[in-house]
Amino acid sequence: MAYTLSQFCKDANAILKSHPQAQALPKVAERLGELLVNPQFVAETFNDDTPAGRRELFHDPELDFYVLAHVQEGGKTGKPHSHGTSWAIYGNAKNLTEMTEYRRVNPETEENVVLEPSSKYALRPGETRSYGPNVIHSTAHPQKAWVIRVTGTDLDKLPRFHLRKQDRVLEKA
Repeated sequence: MAYTLSQFCKDANAILKSHPQAQALPKVAERLGELLVNPQFVAETFNDDTPAGRRELFHDPELDFYVLAHVQEGGKTGKPHSHGTSWAIYGNAKNLTEMTEYRRVNPETEENVVLEPSSKYALRPGETRSYGPNVIHSTAHPQKAWVIRVTGTDLDKLPRFHLRKQDRVLEKA
C-alpha cells in the first residue's frame, strides 16, 4: 500500500515527539521522501492547472507543524533567508528546486552581512532536505515545480530574516 499524507502526518508527530530535533528532522525528511514518490498523493495534491502559490494540507495542533503544498513558478530565484527559530523540510514532487545554503563570514556585530555559499545542490522528485533553525538558504526554480514544505510553526508569525540585496542587510520579514 502506498504511503499517504495521513500516515506521514502521524509518523512526523511521533518522530518529533520521540527524538531530539536534530535527529528528528532528517527522519521526518526521509518519510516525506516516501510520500513524494506516491503518484496518488502527487495527483491528489497537484495538477498542471494548480495555480502558483501555497496551500495548507495539514496542521498538527499538538506540535504546531504544518504541511504545505507550493506550486513554484519557473524562472524564479529567492533571496537568502532563514526560518528564524523554526525549522523547515523541503521536498520536490515535480521538476527541481536548486538550493543554496550560506554561511555568514563577517562578525554578527556588523550591520552589513557578508554571506558565502557553503553548499549548492538540487532537490529532484522524491528528494528532501531538512533545515534547522536559523539556517540561511535560498531556492531557485528553473521550471515550474511542485514542492512540499513542512514547517515547525506558522512562519508568518515568526521574526524571520531576508537579505536585502541592495545593501546586504538582514531584515525582519
